[in-house]
Amino acid sequence: MSTNFPGPAPARDHLRIAFLGPFGTFTEQAVWQVAPSGAELLPKTSAPQALAAVRSGEADRAVVPIENSIEGGVNATLDALSNGEPLVIVSEMVVTVTFQLAVRPGTRPEDVARVGTHPHAWAQCRNWAEATFPGAVHVPATSTAAAAELLAAGEAHFDAALCNATSVARYGLETLFADVADNPGAVTRFVMVARPGNLPPATGADKTTIQVALPVNQSGALLTLLEQFSVRGVDLSRIESRPSGDGLGNYNFSIDIVGHVSEERVQAALVGLHRISPEVRFMGSYPRVDGVRAEVPAGARDEDFRAAREWVAQILSS
Repeated sequence: MSTNFPGPAPARDHLRIAFLGPFGTFTEQAVWQVAPSGAELLPKTSAPQALAAVRSGEADRAVVPIENSIEGGVNATLDALSNGEPLVIVSEMVVTVTFQLAVRPGTRPEDVARVGTHPHAWAQCRNWAEATFPGAVHVPATSTAAAAELLAAGEAHFDAALCNATSVARYGLETLFADVADNPGAVTRFVMVARPGNLPPATGADKTTIQVALPVNQSGALLTLLEQFSVRGVDLSRIESRPSGDGLGNYNFSIDIVGHVSEERVQAALVGLHRISPEVRFMGSYPRVDGVRAEVPAGARDEDFRAAREWVAQILSS
């Protein structure tokens, strides 16, 4: 079985992977970057539903979008990972995002008044769409491919769909405008999620994802949180705040740490966070898709932590 799927193999002879569907989404493209031969793909109508399929045992893994280079974090994914039965990220993928404005055969540019697509896709194409179709209205869809599927079936309340080229071909649509976007070169990061017990080994080029709750009404709480990383030589590649749901002004932080939980400096930072935070949720350690190795400063290497502990042990035993 592929090294992208650590942990016990399922009893059946194939892996079931839930993903944000339908077929033809950018998420499906991400799945095929890591899916082993014979994998069974289970399309779901939302990222939370894909994650729920893993929690219920319907699927062995789920692939969902978590971050976009233009819009930032995908809130539905972050919130679904942060609540409910724990899940862990076991790998990440990146997909370059380019859009086509797709229509049913015979549709003319002047016929386009309403455009269906996922809100993140609309955010990446809004300026182009409003300049090309003045007054056009965005109709939200659960995914870019779902918009294409509805349009092709004649069940859409919109005239065109922003989707990828795969969806145009799959659903028998025509491309009215190709490769449209406000920011060419945008990418979306996806993660593969499993139940706990599937911890990939450290590679030297890893990320660890956690969620941390801030103490309520404590002056300097955020500074104290960040100090747990800085004093131990731990770098962060992402930090985002999300409402805790407990009232205005209460926030949790979703954080990507540069490093693996098996490394001494990362463990020390997590111990520090556990001391000061009401809740720390571990969401996985996994290889970085870009393969960039962490630059560990002097004093923060594993051997530095071990030498310090041995020194203290000598003092206690003398």
